[in-house]
This record gives sequence, structure tokens and C-alpha cells, in this order.
Amino acid sequence: MFASISHFFLKAVKSPDIRRKLIITGLILVVYRLIAHIPAAGVDQNSLKSLFSGSPLLSLLDVFSGGTLANFSILALGLTPYINASIIMQLLTYVVPQLEELSKEGEFGQEKINQYTRFLAAPLAAMQAVGMYTLLRSQGIIPTLSLLSLTALVVTMTAGAVFSVWLGELITEYGISNGISFLIFAGIVARLPVVFGQSAAILSPEDLLKVGVFVVLSILIVAAIVFMNEATRQVPVSYARRSGRGSLSSSYIPLRLNQAGVIPIIFAVSLVLLPSLLGQFFSGVDNVFVSRFVSFVVAFFNPNSLFYNLTYFLLVFGFTYFYTSIVFNPERISENLQKGGGFIPGIRPGKETSKYLQNVLNRITLAGAVFLGLIAVLPSFFQNVVGVANLAVGGTGVLIVVSVVLELAREIEAQLVMKRYETFLN
Repeated sequence: MFASISHFFLKAVKSPDIRRKLIITGLILVVYRLIAHIPAAGVDQNSLKSLFSGSPLLSLLDVFSGGTLANFSILALGLTPYINASIIMQLLTYVVPQLEELSKEGEFGQEKINQYTRFLAAPLAAMQAVGMYTLLRSQGIIPTLSLLSLTALVVTMTAGAVFSVWLGELITEYGISNGISFLIFAGIVARLPVVFGQSAAILSPEDLLKVGVFVVLSILIVAAIVFMNEATRQVPVSYARRSGRGSLSSSYIPLRLNQAGVIPIIFAVSLVLLPSLLGQFFSGVDNVFVSRFVSFVVAFFNPNSLFYNLTYFLLVFGFTYFYTSIVFNPERISENLQKGGGFIPGIRPGKETSKYLQNVLNRITLAGAVFLGLIAVLPSFFQNVVGVANLAVGGTGVLIVVSVVLELAREIEAQLVMKRYETFLN
């Protein structure tokens, strides 16, 4: 296996185009990680570390940010504002008729929607920067700033978020794979040594059995993620050949079990963490009613609570169906099949074909949605079953890492095929 993988990447490196894209992607990642270590001014780093070490919520956010939150880097907001803007824009496409029409105009319409998403991400980043400042000030980590200093901080944090989005789009255009997912992947990978180091520091000889269970479960989880990402339902399609005998040629439509990829989890984590973050922001309010309500919300949305994990699971489940309906349009597939003279054996072309594809998609998406939901709540499972909190594997992080690696391999392989190279699958 390792020989096949090494052969595959050697073939990739020999291609000038792929090599250039890999170099560009690597340079952008280096720039991103270097800037991620530049802290914002006026923050007590020791108090900040204490705050993050005592909060499971903030620690989870720090893993996704690649450690930029723990040192309050100028890139601390990361790609969260852009992700939130994407959620809002995709919801608006179902509400605003103009946006719905744009979404049907192919590449041009999608580019316009992406442009609106970027415009929306900037004010969301500014609002999030103000919220982050409020949180840190309530915890005594950052002093009360003057209007000028606060404006400078908000502008700096907003610029960092916009810069992150720009780097991601540079990777998408000139590098390999989806830039936004790749930057999230890079942040998670960069944070892993720190997480493992902290876990190893508190382990005792009595925990060796738990570590063994942890390793075995981790391998099984990675194997399951690979299987679910690669699994497809092949819907047979026949095409009428225009020849003297009117023979048929066969093909199939590959329907992936997980059509939505990691997007539902990224969307869900952005929403499920919102109540706890708001609770943190209002924790220093003197009003008794507000204080009790905030404590109630924080307790309910604690990352280890049953309510939090149930909400997280349901959000991932719902977003999986929602995003699948966006990326796969049965009516369009049915129309294209009919225009090309294709049909599904036993199914009438047109509406019946569209209905059949929708039913098949609903059934296989159910399995994909349940799987993604279970992956999302894995950290609590590890903490409760394995018994070592610091060993809790972020199922979301593992899913993103594995999915991005698989997508990278597919992207390189596709380009190798285009260049008439032999792939390692052969």
C-alpha cells in the first residue's frame, strides 16, 4: 500500500502543473501559519491560556482555529465569519427569489453569490470581533479600551478574517483542492501536536489500557470515515445508440453516500456553539435574572451535556439533507438524461426519473446524515467511555482531516488522468 501511495505522489511531483500547484499551496499555508502566530495587542497571554484551559467550549474552538484563539492572534476569527455568511446566503437562496434565480444560472450565478458572501462576511467579522473583545474584557484578560483602540482592534481582527478568506480563495484558484477546507485542515493538523502533548503529560501507567482502547477506536473511526466518503450507490443508466440495430449502451450515475462532505458539520458547529458564546459574553452582567438565565444556557450547552450533543446531532442531520439538496438536483439530472437519450431501466423519463432519483438520494442520505451526526458527538463518547478527557478525539476534526486528504488525492488523480498518466489505482 505504501509503495502504491509513494508511486502515486512521485507521479504527481513529476507533473510540472501539479508540482507548481503544490508549491503554491505550500507557500500559502506557510504564510497563513506564520501570520497566525502574530498576537493582537493588549492581551494578557497567561490569563488567556488559563481561560482556554478551563473551558471545554473555548478549547474546542481553539482546535478548529488552529491555535489562533489561544494566543488571540490577528487571525483569531479565522474563517468562522465566512462560514456563517455562507450559511446565511444559502438560506436566503430559498427565501429571496432573485438569489434563487442566480443559483440556477450556473457558474456566473454562483460567482455572484460568492461575491455577496464575501461582502457579508466583513460586517459579521466586525461583530464577532466586538463580541470576542466583550468576552475577554469580562474575564479581565483585556482592559477596557478607548474608542480609538477598540476600533483599531476590530479593524485588525476583521482584516485578519478577510485575509484568511482571500488566502483560501487563492488556494482554490491557483493551488490544490478547496482552499477554505484546506486552511481549516491545516489549522487542525497544526494543533494536533499540542493536544497530544498535553494528553501525554497527564497520563499515568494506569491509563495505558485506556490509551490502547483510544488507539483502536481511532483507527476504526478513520477506516469508517474513508469508507463512508468513498461509498457510492450506482444507479444504472441506458443510452439508445443510433445505429442500424438500435442497440443500447449502459452506464450509471454514482450517488455518494455522503454527498455533503464536511460542510454540514462545519455549519452545525458554528450554530451549536453560539448559545454558549453568548452566555460567556453576558456572564459578567449584574442583573440577577440575566445571570441565572446565562448560567442555565451555559449548563445546557456544555460540550459534555446530553442536550448539547443531541442538538449538535440534529443540526448535523438537518444540514446534511439541506446541503445535499443544494449540490444534487434530481430534476436537472433527469432533464440532462432525457436530452442525451438516456433513461433508467424500468423508470419513465422526466418526472418519474426525477422522483426515483430523489427517493434513492433520500434513503442513502439518511445513512450519511446519521454517520456524520455520530462523528460530531464522538468527543463526548471518548470522554465518557474511555475516561480520559484530554484524549477526547474531535470526530469533526478527524473527519475534516481525512476528507481533505481524500479530496486532495482525488484532485491530483484527476489531473494525472488528464495528463494521461497512469494512476496508482491501476
